[in-house]
Amino acid sequence: MRQTYLLLFCLAFAAVRLTAQEMSMQSSTKPTASGTQLSWMHASAAKLETELAAKYGDSQKPRIQRGLHQVAEFWRADDGDAAAFEDFVRTSFAGDQATLDTMFDRFQKLMEALDGHMHEINREFRQQLDLDLGPVLPFDETFGGYDPSAHVLDDFFNNKLAFTVLLNFSLASLDDCLKNGTTWSRRQWAEVRLAQRFSKRIPADVNLAISQAEAEAGQYISQYNIWMHHLVDAQGQRLFPPMMRLLSHWNLRDELKSDYSDAQNGPAKQRMIQQVMERIVTQTIPQTVVDNPNVDWNPFTNEVKPAAVKDSDSPAPANATVSNTREPDTRYAMLFRTFLASKKADPYSPTNPTLIDRRFNEDREIPEARVKAMLEQVLSSPLVAQTARLIESRLGRPLEPFDVWYNGFRPGSSYSGAELDMMVAKKYPTPEAYQKDIPNLLLKLGFTLERAQYVANNIIVDPARGSGHAMGAEMRSEKAHLRTRVEKTGMNYKGFNIAVHEMGHNVEQTFSLDEVDYTLLQGVPNTAFTEALAFVFQGHDLELLGLPAPDAKSQAEKTLNDFWGAYEIAGVALVDMGVWHWMYDHPQATPKQLNDATVQIAKDIWNKYYAPVFHKKDVVLLGIYSHMIDSFLYLPDYPIGHLIAFQIEEQMKKAGAIGPEFERMTKMGRVTPDLWMENATGRPVGAEALLEATQRALAAASGTK
Repeated sequence: MRQTYLLLFCLAFAAVRLTAQEMSMQSSTKPTASGTQLSWMHASAAKLETELAAKYGDSQKPRIQRGLHQVAEFWRADDGDAAAFEDFVRTSFAGDQATLDTMFDRFQKLMEALDGHMHEINREFRQQLDLDLGPVLPFDETFGGYDPSAHVLDDFFNNKLAFTVLLNFSLASLDDCLKNGTTWSRRQWAEVRLAQRFSKRIPADVNLAISQAEAEAGQYISQYNIWMHHLVDAQGQRLFPPMMRLLSHWNLRDELKSDYSDAQNGPAKQRMIQQVMERIVTQTIPQTVVDNPNVDWNPFTNEVKPAAVKDSDSPAPANATVSNTREPDTRYAMLFRTFLASKKADPYSPTNPTLIDRRFNEDREIPEARVKAMLEQVLSSPLVAQTARLIESRLGRPLEPFDVWYNGFRPGSSYSGAELDMMVAKKYPTPEAYQKDIPNLLLKLGFTLERAQYVANNIIVDPARGSGHAMGAEMRSEKAHLRTRVEKTGMNYKGFNIAVHEMGHNVEQTFSLDEVDYTLLQGVPNTAFTEALAFVFQGHDLELLGLPAPDAKSQAEKTLNDFWGAYEIAGVALVDMGVWHWMYDHPQATPKQLNDATVQIAKDIWNKYYAPVFHKKDVVLLGIYSHMIDSFLYLPDYPIGHLIAFQIEEQMKKAGAIGPEFERMTKMGRVTPDLWMENATGRPVGAEALLEATQRALAAASGTK
């Protein structure tokens, strides 16, 4: 899941390679990444180019020209006058390979230490918000919103370390990376990633504002629970058991999925959950019912009453007057704050001047148009209608909107939610029990005993306040943290499913840091890849519980499940993308206007790609995902992740085991997505592998060849 606590080192691929002579032809008021280029800069750069070329040889001239240009792009008046600029360049240019190697090694070592310790502080400061450690007090939110690394980028420009990197190592545009990256050595890739850390000069107050907005939105989401036993229908019936408290959207969605195994009350439960979700999206949910076991609520009529029954460990019912006053667009106020905070970074990113640009061109390194085309390729596939007809035949009824989360293709889905909960609670009564079992789980996934124990020794399991997440280490001396929700009665199946997903993140984080050749390349190409690798683990959760491994028929079922899941989340991603475009088009909007716009965008996407299948228009369910509120245009990573996960797992099937292939792939580090995928599977990122396999699975399901 989400890994966006630090937004400090966003990537930018901005450099245009100009010689000093070409720079001298530009206006003295040429715009730069930090403002207006200083009038003396051209003459100083031309003089230094001649001087350094004479000292180090003409073979160094391309490096000299490039470095001077990159420094000039960011140098401001308060960095020093012409004399200071010239003295810095003469002192800091590494004109021979030995000096350059020493510089590279020193920066790599110290940047790992800096990142690691800052990350460690950030993790500790967020503990009270992220972990189930008791009440959150106002000062805890302040700690959680504080980013100790926010000033580092300012410091590195002020003390000239950033300029040292820009003078000696090449910034590369996305186009450069895509066209030439296949010919680069691993060292060249590491140098590019080092330079990209300083491709923006974002002020510390902007980084702090982004971190604060994210923390506030995350806190809002982490406490958005619904007490399900206090949902009542028109007859006053309670369909859900006591003490069931579900976090939106994750637990609500997962409960809806598990209810397919409840033949008697499943559809009624699912319709009620759908109604709750729609109330949250439209903000017609009564504010008092959020995380409140002291009221009963009929989500269909929106009537709220004092609780007629009491959950055993909930507080005594309050005597205050019960109101059905709706939540005052808080959901969208939180979202708009993240937009306004991220927008503060726009002026410091001249080549990618919106968060939308930065998310696709920098973070994902896949242009938005290509992502949109891949999503639409899935959404508009004729295989959707064929799969829908198969689902209808199995359900024995027409599809309803909540069937966008149909769970019947999964092997082992015949087990009821209660049965799965019982298995998991018995196995994992505490977070410590799950931690102790990690080596056994990894063995079942094909890792050797030695590698399973090695990885397990690098993971710490914590009890999450929210649904759970993974927090990797940023230096090799630290460990990854797996946060999962464990109720007092023990871990339930939903918590286990999430824990397995997060464990996939942690295993990737361990290999892609500890085992990669250059720590500057730690990680994977983008968030979709880490999600994809986590999906691989998550898809085997039932096997990890000791249930039978899937046979050929079950494998076909799994393919259909993957396809239907990609179909669902692709629309969610398009809504997220549409909402961010709307916010940029309406930067003065109110939360209510954003509410209305989001609802309309969700309806429009539904009507285009889902209404023809479900035969119902104007459904708003695609707007329910909590990531939309606190994760800064994160949701497109999920469908891309589904496509990548399918390609990766197909390769693992060919190899015969998950473990060795998982390790091989993750040790490639952070190169461009297609380069990583071609090395991993032999094909670039795309939807074709999933669509081809879905066609075969549908043929098998219908009995044709």
